[in-house]
Amino acid sequence: MSNLSGDGMSETPGFHDADSSIAASSVPRPVSTPQDSQVANSATDEPGMNAPMTPPGPTWFQRLSAILFIIFCFELGLFLLVYPWTESWSSNYFAWAVPGAMQTTWHTFWQNTYTRGGVSGIGIVNIWIAMMELFRMFRDRHRGHQ
Repeated sequence: MSNLSGDGMSETPGFHDADSSIAASSVPRPVSTPQDSQVANSATDEPGMNAPMTPPGPTWFQRLSAILFIIFCFELGLFLLVYPWTESWSSNYFAWAVPGAMQTTWHTFWQNTYTRGGVSGIGIVNIWIAMMELFRMFRDRHRGHQ
């Protein structure tokens, strides 16, 4: 594209060469006048305008996301806590996922009580996370009403 104006700006909006970014950074910014500061001060002279701003509470989307996260963590934790100790644990896809000569070794590892306990431990951690998020949500909700 050719530059018809000769000021370093290209014809296509949003595209410019290196000279135009230098030229744009050297453009002076508007300076506030005394009138502007008087308008700004008159807005803060009203009663209650100088009070500190309190951050808004959580929105409905944040609460819904927290509730869904709590439900997900709790269900996943409950599943991981119970499933390794059921009969279907030894017959699922992953119990027989390794082909060939490693299959018996893998199946022995899969049936090991320490492996089952490790998976159940991950389930307990997920339930703990769900409970802590639930307590945090109610604690933050309680703090918002004070």
